[in-house]
Amino acid sequence: MTTGLPAGWEVRHSNSKNLPYYFNPGSKESRWEPPQDTDSEALKHYMGQYHTANLRSDLDVQQKLEGKIRCAHLLVKHAGSRRPSSWREAEITRSKDGAMNIIRNYESKIKSGETSLGDLAVTESDCSSARKRGDLGFFGKGDMQTEFEQASFGLKPGEVSPIVETQSGLHIIERLE
Repeated sequence: MTTGLPAGWEVRHSNSKNLPYYFNPGSKESRWEPPQDTDSEALKHYMGQYHTANLRSDLDVQQKLEGKIRCAHLLVKHAGSRRPSSWREAEITRSKDGAMNIIRNYESKIKSGETSLGDLAVTESDCSSARKRGDLGFFGKGDMQTEFEQASFGLKPGEVSPIVETQSGLHIIERLE
């Protein structure tokens, strides 16, 4: 069965996010969104056939998630970030101080109750998780950068972190589960 993807592209499965993604072994490019020139009808059929969730018993799910937590985050990148680009901007040129001012503004809006982290993440986060309200899904120890992991595991469900700095940029993290 054809995937509907352009030549050189294949569907792979992310272990950390438990989601399919698109990969081109020739160029080493990976992306969450289908590449340009994809036959979306063929891809939809292929994904329905081969990448739908398997129904598992609650016990299997519980065992698989043991020791894991679920968080959402809002990421603001800067020119010194590990990958200074995002779905919002091809090249991020803002300074670290500029990014800090932006995320402090978001932090005050979240703390005041003016908006939620999820609502802000959809339009403002530099992470591809923005389309899922910043939800990163379940992850365990060793799956994330150290600073992010320590902050996440230090939260109780429903709590929001102060600003956390990693190689990826500046984050505000909300523990969901």
